Amino acid sequence: MTERRSILSGSTFEEQIGYARAVVDGDWVHVSGTTGFDYTTMTISDNVVEQAEQCLRNIEAALTEAECTFADVVRVRYLLPDRADFEPCWPVLRRAFGEVRPAATMLMCGLADPRMKIEIEVYARRITA
Repeated sequence: MTERRSILSGSTFEEQIGYARAVVDGDWVHVSGTTGFDYTTMTISDNVVEQAEQCLRNIEAALTEAECTFADVVRVRYLLPDRADFEPCWPVLRRAFGEVRPAATMLMCGLADPRMKIEIEVYARRITA
């Protein structure tokens, strides 16, 4: 039987909305759209680059719990309300994904909270023996 388990970050959003930060399904890891909230304090910077950095810290924690890393990411989606905010984040994103080169898409859309300036969603495939 294929392993399926949920990974929770402690975000109050997960409880209020009813979802998991990530779901491990066999070799696949599906990380939910992740914002720049620091889930331990439920605070968020008003700077898009700082939000991107926190998104990646949140994603890295989920990937680690799923026993994989950014090197296992095969797909990434960037969601931003303001397209002008995307380019300032490129250096941060390149540090995480520049060697990996996952398939990527940037979408401009509204996010759930007006304080959110970026949301990042990833899919990873774990390497198993």
